[in-house]
Amino acid sequence: MASVPCLVSLSLCLLVLSHACSAQLEQVTSQHGWTRVRGEQRRGEGYSLDECQFSRLSAREPDRRLTSEAGVTDVWDENDDQFRCAGAAALRHTIEERGLLLPAYTNAPKLVYVDQGQGYHGAAIPGCAETFQSQEESQQQQDPRQGFRDQHQKIRKVREGDVIALPAGVADWFYNDAQTPLVLVQIMDTSNPANQLDNNFRKFFLAGNPQQQIQGQRGQFSGQGFQRGEQRSGNIFQGFDEQFLAEAFNVDTDLARRMKNENDNRGVIVRVEDRLQFLTPEFSEEERSEYQRGRPANGVEETFCSARLKQNINDPSRADVYNPRAGRITSVNSHNLPILRSLRLSAQKGHLYQNAIMAPHWNINAHSICYFTRGTGRVQIVDENGRSVFDGEVREGQILTAPHNFAVVKRAGGEGLEWVAFKTNDQAKISQLAGRVSSMRAFPEEVIANSFQVSREEARRLKFNRDEVTLFSPGSRSQYRA
Repeated sequence: MASVPCLVSLSLCLLVLSHACSAQLEQVTSQHGWTRVRGEQRRGEGYSLDECQFSRLSAREPDRRLTSEAGVTDVWDENDDQFRCAGAAALRHTIEERGLLLPAYTNAPKLVYVDQGQGYHGAAIPGCAETFQSQEESQQQQDPRQGFRDQHQKIRKVREGDVIALPAGVADWFYNDAQTPLVLVQIMDTSNPANQLDNNFRKFFLAGNPQQQIQGQRGQFSGQGFQRGEQRSGNIFQGFDEQFLAEAFNVDTDLARRMKNENDNRGVIVRVEDRLQFLTPEFSEEERSEYQRGRPANGVEETFCSARLKQNINDPSRADVYNPRAGRITSVNSHNLPILRSLRLSAQKGHLYQNAIMAPHWNINAHSICYFTRGTGRVQIVDENGRSVFDGEVREGQILTAPHNFAVVKRAGGEGLEWVAFKTNDQAKISQLAGRVSSMRAFPEEVIANSFQVSREEARRLKFNRDEVTLFSPGSRSQYRA
């Protein structure tokens, strides 16, 4: 009988040891201070909040420009506090006519906003079949099972206002078939759990000989611009032995050597000699009308391979908030673009009319990285101590991050103000400080009167004088001053 207590004690010891080991496996703190707990990333004890100088926010323009054969790439400095602390990186590609942005994948999920132009986008979803196929007519008549000319995965037409969602590790490319430039703004969420590396942005090219300066350089950016012909980083095939490549692709070594593009100085955007040829189905009139309205022809999500990757947020008819005197707000999140659920990202397009105001608010569960697309305006951001960390003018082409929970207010200038906000949550929410659905409306008058030491009448004015939602029309006090 004496052996029973011993067995119980031994079992308890093993149970405790097992829990301790599993806890260590589930919680690992990286050298950058992020703690991974069951697949999620959080700031750990090793991360110093003093490193995030949110007291010095600024509206940033790109810090370096890389010139390619058929376009340019603008890169924002990852070392800027608003990018480093939000765990994000930003690029802007401007693709000229017949320009091809070479296939590549990244170590983090990304959102791409089509700021201008139109073109085509292709994504190679791992494990999915090449569902677009064609046959040579002469061979098809003889034997339908032979003579495939080409087959590839789905190609998507993109246009101004589209938001395209790409998971980490999915290779994609863009092509401009129009006469006007195709401008793409990309935000990569490097702090996303899908990124198992450090917080540096990494872009893995499958072709070409890209400039090294397109890669993330957190902690090592010198602040100097870069010109075409600078040091190259190479595509991923350059690191492989030619014999291995030849055997893997079942080709000769000369072709395997050419895959490395070692002497290619065209950059990451190359010009196609003739029009790029690929398979795309023709629209029926009904489908073309639906596409122009920004509505998918089939709203059923069947499999991951057929999941929608894009949604247009420029169409006024799709606005979530509309005030004919102030402007409109359109959101894309995991409700209307389900793939965003796995990316944990969303986006919002804002359009303020002349001198209109977006209600002062805070982001409840996300950082908001704003790229301003049109016009000018004034933005103020306030931290937890009531200090203004940004109070200045913003204009087209700049990026400004509103950190999680910081209070924000925007006011348009004389030409209006437009922006797209990339948010680090697939169901990002805001809480408004003024207006019909604000926190102020939720408080009793007595709470407001005693909190601000004002009369009941003054408290009532604070609570009810602004009856609009989210977007406020300009009043007598709303004249914009730069």
